[in-house]
Amino acid sequence: MEFDLENPLTSLKEYVSDTIPDLFVSESDHMPSRNFLHCLKTSDFYVSFREEAISRILQAQYSCNYDLFIPYLAVNYMDRFISRQEIPQGKPWILRLLVISCLSLAAKMKNKHFSIFNSQEAEAGFIFDTQTINRMELLVLDALNWRMRSITPFSFVHFFISLFELKDPSSAQPLKDRATEIIFKAQNEIKFLEFKPSIIAASALLVASNERFPLQFPCFKCSIYSCEFVNEEKLLECFNALQEMVEMEWYESMLDTMSCTPLSVLDRHFTKSESETTSIITSTTTITNGSTVPEIKRRKLNGYSSK
Repeated sequence: MEFDLENPLTSLKEYVSDTIPDLFVSESDHMPSRNFLHCLKTSDFYVSFREEAISRILQAQYSCNYDLFIPYLAVNYMDRFISRQEIPQGKPWILRLLVISCLSLAAKMKNKHFSIFNSQEAEAGFIFDTQTINRMELLVLDALNWRMRSITPFSFVHFFISLFELKDPSSAQPLKDRATEIIFKAQNEIKFLEFKPSIIAASALLVASNERFPLQFPCFKCSIYSCEFVNEEKLLECFNALQEMVEMEWYESMLDTMSCTPLSVLDRHFTKSESETTSIITSTTTITNGSTVPEIKRRKLNGYSSK
């Protein structure tokens, strides 16, 4: 039976509301250990190790065309493993073996075919046989206490959407799709490791609703606040961090677009672009976590942080 990240505690296709309290109670068991974030902040080795591991996992996803949830699950396993298991330095083959093992476990959970040899690059002589990978898989399973049906932000998306009073029920899908994109991107950022999956899910949906349905955003905010399982302080902190991440992505995308624009077009719009840029810079303000956002965003965030 294929593991469904949206319903980790049941094998049924249907959404089961009775499992929601259990999800909130158990979600911390599927996060990295509490000292992992501190370790990442103080150790360049673990930061580099994690970045390269995620890069290799994503490379495997692109080259082998895996379901997007397979690399997401693999990164979840990898984070939880290295937060509980000391990684020896000076042995680069360990990283590659761990990446392959986590991908293999994730593919098995999703009931997808995984080619061990196709996922390995013939680089530096590191080609692992099936027996070696299976032994590493057992080490990962042991470190994770065999909790492979990971509770992730995707496990809470349907629940939080059900709290919203959507004027148009068909708008639920684009809201979910945008929140899913945000959740995928957030996994690569170290700062989001401190937040529970439910907080990330709720924050991603609020960011998505702020983009897609700004007029309904205050109602969505109240719906999330009314949830007894949600820590409001952590929710606001995560929301601001996700908002900052999304805005930075938009800014970098804009720069990439401008760098590919013909010079003649830039010349025609130089005066207008310069004026708009100056306006944006002068209208930025500091929010609760110290980041700066455009004035239009500031109004929405201030409205969010007030009850």
